[in-house]
Amino acid sequence: MNQVLLIIDAQQELMDGNSEEKGVYEKERVIVTINKVIETATNNNIPVVCIRDTDVAGGEGPGFQVHKDINVPSTATFFNKAATNSFYGTPLLAHLRDNDVNHLVIMGCQTEYCIDTAVRTATVSGFDVTLVADGHTTCDSSVLPAQQIIAHHNKTLHGHYNVDHFSLVRHAEEDLFQPTHDQYRQ
Repeated sequence: MNQVLLIIDAQQELMDGNSEEKGVYEKERVIVTINKVIETATNNNIPVVCIRDTDVAGGEGPGFQVHKDINVPSTATFFNKAATNSFYGTPLLAHLRDNDVNHLVIMGCQTEYCIDTAVRTATVSGFDVTLVADGHTTCDSSVLPAQQIIAHHNKTLHGHYNVDHFSLVRHAEEDLFQPTHDQYRQ
């Protein structure tokens, strides 16, 4: 099984916030979790792909980069996106197909936007997905606090399917790179 760890929009300014937007919920804990999963991926020779949103920090400078406290391996592949969807207008799908990837482990920011869209798009694009329950985050909205947004998406996306491929939500302490999707196929 070919797999990729996909880290979406875990960028400095998005996570820390700026003068107009506050930082994400439980930033420090999420960074620790992302680093733990990166270490596991690296130890298992699983490639890391980082997606950066060009809307963050105007698409340049330190604020645009993956957060300084995230231990991105030197072998990581980077793709920049202009849309909520990591697959739209980027070479991500071609990269995954060229490398015969069939399982994505997804982490990053923001839960209800880029994370949700990536999970759903990946399943319809022919990938099984493991969303790391404690490895994605967001900010409070005008309707719900971040904690509820995250919990809602973890519940909604667990078992989300598109006939042949689907997503499972698992915690970082589980063996994320030993997919359990086949146990749920009918």
